[in-house]
Amino acid sequence: MNDITVGQYYPVDSPMHRLDPRTKLKGVFLYVMGLFFVNNLYGYGIAFILLCVCVACSKVPISYVLRSLKPILMVIVFTSIINLVWTQGNVVWQMGFIKITDSGISLAANMAARLVLIITGSSLLTLTTTTVALTDGIEMLLRKVPLLSKVSHEIGMMMSIALSFIPTLTEELDRIVKAQKSRGADFESGNIAARAKAMIPILVPLFVSAIQRASELAMAMESRCYTGGTNRTRMKELKYRPADHLSMTCLVAALAACYFTKALV
Repeated sequence: MNDITVGQYYPVDSPMHRLDPRTKLKGVFLYVMGLFFVNNLYGYGIAFILLCVCVACSKVPISYVLRSLKPILMVIVFTSIINLVWTQGNVVWQMGFIKITDSGISLAANMAARLVLIITGSSLLTLTTTTVALTDGIEMLLRKVPLLSKVSHEIGMMMSIALSFIPTLTEELDRIVKAQKSRGADFESGNIAARAKAMIPILVPLFVSAIQRASELAMAMESRCYTGGTNRTRMKELKYRPADHLSMTCLVAALAACYFTKALV
């Protein structure tokens, strides 16, 4: 459970930490969208180099960043196997009814590389941005959207609360699992139905704890006369700096290079 890094903040002074949260939010959005247009080795190579530069600038240990891949490692493997076996094309290897084609290998490699780059790149957002800064960045960006401008603060607050609750609920889940195992619970033996039934003593206390924490948070906000974003001020106003403009320029240039690598294939 300690491998989940989404929602966790790594406190260190780095150029990535000092960037405006709006720059990082827009950068992650462009990075994720750009990866869906990449379909060759050259493009993935540029995206990987860009990610390595961002990790180096963040001063976050590479082992800590890679921990974000552990919770979804089985999803990546399962998705790759499905694409590898079910994709039609020229047969490269066959054993019985199982066929591996050249198109399947290409699609599986593309999917695995895309998921790895997206997860590791997205994890840098929360690792280098505090919850308060992330809330302010989301709110400021949503203010420019016509249909969401009036509720931008509420949406930003909900997203920041959800992110901040992930580590808390992860620790709570870990405690519940250890408590159930100490009582003799077995979550690994039996068929799928038995394992699903064994998860009930874990999920019920977890949901009860989550609802209780949400209720306590709501009461605390009401007791402090919280009224949303109306007439609220900030101690630190967000301002773009030259480093933000330089970062976005480099990111757009790298993503454009990834897109134009299609002409090399």
